[in-house]
Amino acid sequence: MIEIEARLDELKALGLSRRTRLVSGPQGPHVVLDGKPVLLLCSNNYLGLADHPRVRAAAAEAAMRWGVGTGSSRLVSGTMTIHRRLEERLAAFKSRETALLFGSGYLANAGVIAALARPGDVIFSDALNHASIIDGCRLSRAEVFVYHHCDVEHLAWGLEQAEGRGALIVTDSVFSMDGDVAPLEQIVALAERHEVRVMVDEAHGTGALGPGGRGALAAAGLEDHVDVIVGTLGKALGSYGAYVACDRTMSKYLVNAARTFIFSTALPPPAVAGALAALEILEEEPRRVEKLAANAAGFRAELEREGFDLQGSSSQIIPLVVGDSELAVRICDAALARGVFAQAIRPPTVPAGTSRLRLAVMASHRADELAAAARTLAQVARAAGFEPRAAPRTSVADAGEWTADEPWEEYEQSWSDPDEPVPAGLFDAESAAATRPFDYDAPAPVARAA
Repeated sequence: MIEIEARLDELKALGLSRRTRLVSGPQGPHVVLDGKPVLLLCSNNYLGLADHPRVRAAAAEAAMRWGVGTGSSRLVSGTMTIHRRLEERLAAFKSRETALLFGSGYLANAGVIAALARPGDVIFSDALNHASIIDGCRLSRAEVFVYHHCDVEHLAWGLEQAEGRGALIVTDSVFSMDGDVAPLEQIVALAERHEVRVMVDEAHGTGALGPGGRGALAAAGLEDHVDVIVGTLGKALGSYGAYVACDRTMSKYLVNAARTFIFSTALPPPAVAGALAALEILEEEPRRVEKLAANAAGFRAELEREGFDLQGSSSQIIPLVVGDSELAVRICDAALARGVFAQAIRPPTVPAGTSRLRLAVMASHRADELAAAARTLAQVARAAGFEPRAAPRTSVADAGEWTADEPWEEYEQSWSDPDEPVPAGLFDAESAAATRPFDYDAPAPVARAA
């Protein structure tokens, strides 16, 4: 049994204790945080649509027309006309045959991966993939080859070692803590060569990259070259929920095999209607995507001018890696005291030794306030003892050197050990096993595909 108070004390001693902060009013470029007005630099409301009048009106109208909740899962009585309308619009937006709504991005990733791989198969997962992808791999009970971040040579080696057992390559398109983009063209080429499925999570790419904000896959011309595209309604589209875009056969399979779809209550109509209105605005106003890109490029330039190493970010997500977790918190608190909210991100969200401020730009920010925020962040960092220009480069992409004669087991994920990047000593093997949220030996509710 976990000793709750002892674990909380341990987290506090390690500088890893967390708490929630209270935002008053709608999400926008400026919010009232714990009673104080601040510039918001850590929201995923990338296009500023969460508080758009049309989005709010659509959600309110849907509540009056369809009610607040659905009262059931999609396979019972929870599928309403508003769900089907959004699925059709999302499929067209992503240039796929169909789309399927899930309750959240976490549920989509966990459910799809567990449905597409089984014991004896091998999943290939980027080392910096989102936690929902990692947990989907766990649920599948497949073997997992964790390839070095964006390292296609390491991925190719792993595919060779799998000797035909490969079932799925899964990657984020834009990595949520680093802002870099996966090498999608090379990943697709490897998948085609080895006859392995590809799943790409476009949570941070949709609405931010590609023509009309259709994502990183669209930017690379690869929308119809992957098997599954996962997207969210809760970031650029300003609502809540997620979707999977795929072909009709895959959709029918997921309806029957994705446990997180089968056993979850359907999305509430106001969230669906809000996302539908936001998607319409995105398609009508592509300049929002252009403004986001311009804001992100300008902010990156200002931060680099102050000496920050941005770790290769090329998107609206910008990491300021400072290393030590307590230092990251001090800089966050100091910036907040000066009216800039840039959240500190620490292990286990990021690898030990790479604690950071994770900045997120919105299309609704002004260029002048972003420039001022860059200066403020540099000033408070120096006051806290971190000099951006003198800081050694800490590569968050490098997982170490490898050679082709290394054993397969070196990169195979073990479910008896804590997942990286959980710091050593925080969770040992016994506690990791004890806190597993699912029974891995329980049978699936339906037969898996042969």
